[in-house]
Amino acid sequence: MAVPKKRTGHSAQGKRRSNWKATKPTTTKCPNCGSVMLTHTVCTACGQYKGKVVSRKAEGFVEDAKAETKKAPKKSTKKAAAKSEKVEEAKVEAVEETKAEVVEEVKEEVKEAETTEAAEEAKAEEKTEE
Repeated sequence: MAVPKKRTGHSAQGKRRSNWKATKPTTTKCPNCGSVMLTHTVCTACGQYKGKVVSRKAEGFVEDAKAETKKAPKKSTKKAAAKSEKVEEAKVEAVEETKAEVVEEVKEEVKEAETTEAAEEAKAEEKTEE
């Protein structure tokens, strides 16, 4: 390991560090609310960045549910795959059964509507004959 032969003096140390200057961060005005903000950052006052709603502070912010609920994909096994297929088949069968029930109900309603219309027409004809 390198070891200096002599100690560095105060003036040499100061000359070397003369370029270590703290600079002021650049700021701009927010185009939405006009408050002073750091460049290339979200406005702390209104919560917008480049005219888009980004922060919870902003009005109209919609939280993305998909971004929060990201999970690592599970490793599938043969048993898990078989279970998922059975579940999917059961769901499909249930949907088909409900569709068939709905179709039958609609058919019954149509028949009832036709019979009521026919009865009303018959009553109207009887009134016109009298």
